[in-house]
Amino acid sequence: MGSTLEAGRRVIAGHSIRWDEARAQEAYAQGLWVKETLADSLALAAVQTPDRELIIEGSVRLTAHTLHEQAVALAKVMASQYPQGSVVSFMLPNWHEAAVIYLAATLAGMVAHPVLPSLREHDLCFMLRDINSRMIFIPSEYRGHACAAMLTEVSKQLENPPQVVVLRGEAGEHTAYDSLFTETPDCVLPKVDPDAVRMIMYTSGTTGTPKGVMHSHNSLHALIRQLGEHWLIEPGDKFLVASPISHIGGSIYAFEVPLLLGASAVLMERWDPEEGIGHLVNERCTHFAGATPFLVQTLAAARQVGSRLPDLKVFICGGASVPPSLIREASEYFERAVVTRVYGSTEVPVTTVGVTDGDVEHAAETDGQAGIATIRLSDEGEVLARGPQMLVGYVHAEDEATVFDADGFYRTGDQGRWVDDNYLVISGRIKDIIIRNGENIAPKEVEDLLVGHPDIAEVAIVGLPDPRTGERACAVIVPKGDRHPDVASLAAFLIDKGIAKFKIPEQVDIRDSLLKNDAGKVLKHKLRAELIAAEESAG
Repeated sequence: MGSTLEAGRRVIAGHSIRWDEARAQEAYAQGLWVKETLADSLALAAVQTPDRELIIEGSVRLTAHTLHEQAVALAKVMASQYPQGSVVSFMLPNWHEAAVIYLAATLAGMVAHPVLPSLREHDLCFMLRDINSRMIFIPSEYRGHACAAMLTEVSKQLENPPQVVVLRGEAGEHTAYDSLFTETPDCVLPKVDPDAVRMIMYTSGTTGTPKGVMHSHNSLHALIRQLGEHWLIEPGDKFLVASPISHIGGSIYAFEVPLLLGASAVLMERWDPEEGIGHLVNERCTHFAGATPFLVQTLAAARQVGSRLPDLKVFICGGASVPPSLIREASEYFERAVVTRVYGSTEVPVTTVGVTDGDVEHAAETDGQAGIATIRLSDEGEVLARGPQMLVGYVHAEDEATVFDADGFYRTGDQGRWVDDNYLVISGRIKDIIIRNGENIAPKEVEDLLVGHPDIAEVAIVGLPDPRTGERACAVIVPKGDRHPDVASLAAFLIDKGIAKFKIPEQVDIRDSLLKNDAGKVLKHKLRAELIAAEESAG
């Protein structure tokens, strides 16, 4: 399928993407964008290193030869039924079959659409209709939920439902995954345009309606090249993948890194600290990336078994508020691992690459340095980012109207500041900023201090309407033990830390856990809504 040019856009295989010819040529000149795709990398690996293990899931170990063989067979099934540019969805946990499906979609010139297995009918109906998905791969059952039965009901609500393919269980009225490999259609797979859309991933939806973020083969290639340079990834390394493959981080570690950087991906269906330590030790994993809870629990589990994880080279921490004290503690405990904070989003993944040169101070106190992205701050302190790894647009171009500035920088909605000229610190969401008596309170600043409180396991600061001050700060706390911090104890702790008094929370809400999405991000908008509803019902 060819492409057509419009003003500032390009249409490839039916998808309209943002296009800046000058920046595209610059990315090609730098080698961050290339003329090949992951389809070519897989074919090359199958010939040059056929026995190299790319994907490891329990006892299943997919070599380059096996992965290529299975992906080609499935790609021909896809290509025989649907045109290039069609969307192929998969709602799977971190299973090895997901890599086969992802690469098959790539080989067939189609668009992969990873979906969180925790989503239900409402979200599925929205997404599948929004992108006119042609196939969706699902478990028969997962964590007690009948996924196949759910898709039966979802399909009834769609005008043009996708083909439903069921893995690891009874397919019922749907297509069994294994049946797709019984007979390979006789068709020629297309030459894939590296500038075409290769993945659509919906934003986490922590605010508003989810938007479909489009990435091209090249935007993801640039991203992986950046990781190879800054995260010390070498051929033969192993990446533990516990983050969901339906998030940008998990997907690139599982699907892209093994082929483009020569590493292997060790998949975990569900995060469990003890099992995770087992993988890190037994598989001799060199890299691990995840949100704050992953690092906290990995550190505790490593201490429990008395291992300082000598094979671990790098631990990347992001996706949620990361206390500086945690980075220092982990850096000191692990035998040789570089532990660093990073910052990014689905739209501009790995905007900062962290600090991996042994500078623990900046690794702990900041969110790191820019890699291939250009970062600048607006007059209001909003972080703006642009780079060859950024999205090529949203599924609906109208969603882009307020997201980019005149120079094509993505408006992140995050507030930041520079430290020592080159290091970025994210102070919170612009929309999260609490305005009390005209003074701005950055929740993250207060949270980073309170995680050091001896009686606090987790904390989230949210703003609530206040008739006197406009807004007030409420500390939603998960306590460490039986002692429950109150406003007075928080005030004493924070004053001792030298914080301005107007930033001290005026309300405390004690909970057993914080509401989070699957990436570990606290769902503050839901916490805020619950607190407001509770106040209203109390009169």
